[in-house]
Amino acid sequence: MNEQEQGLRRELSARQMAMVAVGGSIGTGLLLGSGYAISIAGPAVIISYVISALICWTVAMALGEMSSVHPAAGSFGVYAELYLNPWAGFVARCGYWFSVVLVIGSELIAAGTYMRPWFPKVPVVAWMVVFGVLLLLVNLFPVKSYGSFEYWFAFIKVLTIFLFIVIGASLLFAGKVPTQYVSDGGFFPHGWGAALLVASFGLYSFLGIEMVAVSSGEASSGKAVSKATRMAFTMLALLYVGAMAVLVGVMPWKHAGDGQSPFVTVFNVAGIPAAGVIMNLVVLSAALSGANATLYVASRMLFSLARCGYAPQKVGVLNTHGVPMRALLISMIGIVAAIVVELKASDNAYLYIINTALVGGMLAWLISLAAHIRFRKTISPEQLAALPLRSPLGAMGSKLGFVAVTAAVIATAWVPRSRVAALCAGPYLIVLTVLYFVMRKRRATTPGTRPAPSH
Repeated sequence: MNEQEQGLRRELSARQMAMVAVGGSIGTGLLLGSGYAISIAGPAVIISYVISALICWTVAMALGEMSSVHPAAGSFGVYAELYLNPWAGFVARCGYWFSVVLVIGSELIAAGTYMRPWFPKVPVVAWMVVFGVLLLLVNLFPVKSYGSFEYWFAFIKVLTIFLFIVIGASLLFAGKVPTQYVSDGGFFPHGWGAALLVASFGLYSFLGIEMVAVSSGEASSGKAVSKATRMAFTMLALLYVGAMAVLVGVMPWKHAGDGQSPFVTVFNVAGIPAAGVIMNLVVLSAALSGANATLYVASRMLFSLARCGYAPQKVGVLNTHGVPMRALLISMIGIVAAIVVELKASDNAYLYIINTALVGGMLAWLISLAAHIRFRKTISPEQLAALPLRSPLGAMGSKLGFVAVTAAVIATAWVPRSRVAALCAGPYLIVLTVLYFVMRKRRATTPGTRPAPSH
């Protein structure tokens, strides 16, 4: 473990770490945000998610290698500082923290939206407050108990989506619903380019695979990290691509993005309204699970920044359960921001938040890939052979991934619903750079940036 992160308890198993990543990934990105992607690309969204899976694979392999050697809650921020420079280490951690803090809010907006069918008169904001308190209570448990809770929380949606794929595929193969792949404009209703343009929605869905690396700071062993990386990516790729294939096969693509989860829409199209109610309950739990996992990694990332001197030292203090309490409370600020956005721009609140969050997440991915390229240059053949997880494409895979992620972010400029991501990318990086120099000066003049003690 990184010496600056002493005090964290190494109690997470491979399956718990994998489910933290899966729980953080499978939330609004697939269950609600997929509707927007389908409305833009049509059935070709399947290709969008395949492309996103390939890009995600390069990131997963790169982080898997480095986290098995350097398990740390600061993960890619630590790797960037080791193999690139301090600026990259700060930008990766701070940018990612801000990104995932926003994701917490987006998940709670979605959760509040899912409550409308049952409680139409209760405002979304009220549910956001209730769920926010619930998340805080869950994250106060010791990490081993938290890991068990998130494992079963995430397992519910994994099992449900798997059953959804099986049921949807059986409906298609049995001919019980008309196949929609080539109806109403064909497989590429808006041209093949649309599939490339909405790859950013797929990347947002996969955003969370890096949580395995973040949780590595509390992993029970290095082998657990490598096993969790494989498990998380395999589950996400199969569930995402499979779910997209079923969605656009059963549901007319023009019905996507109509304000409810396309998963619920599919069951309504199939004539199973009772299953639609059950599915709405599942997507509610999925959103809460996503917010729960995201709050966990946000608190650990802020904890890492504090232990390295880039945030107040008190933020790096652990309580008796090994939980960074102050970092946890500060990370809940995303819920407050989401409430403000929901009140001021409720019609587009979800889209504004996920596209802003996408920038910080992709920045962390880019820095991770760059760090891995340098990592491969410094590691000896003997050390590489001993790693429990190795990327088949090595540094070349990370180079290809870097180009692909950059292209996907730039492509958002041509998609009205995600244009904000391209527009805020430059200012986002500038603000983080200015903040880095401010914090570096503070770090140099503030004594005692050693690891904070546990209490």
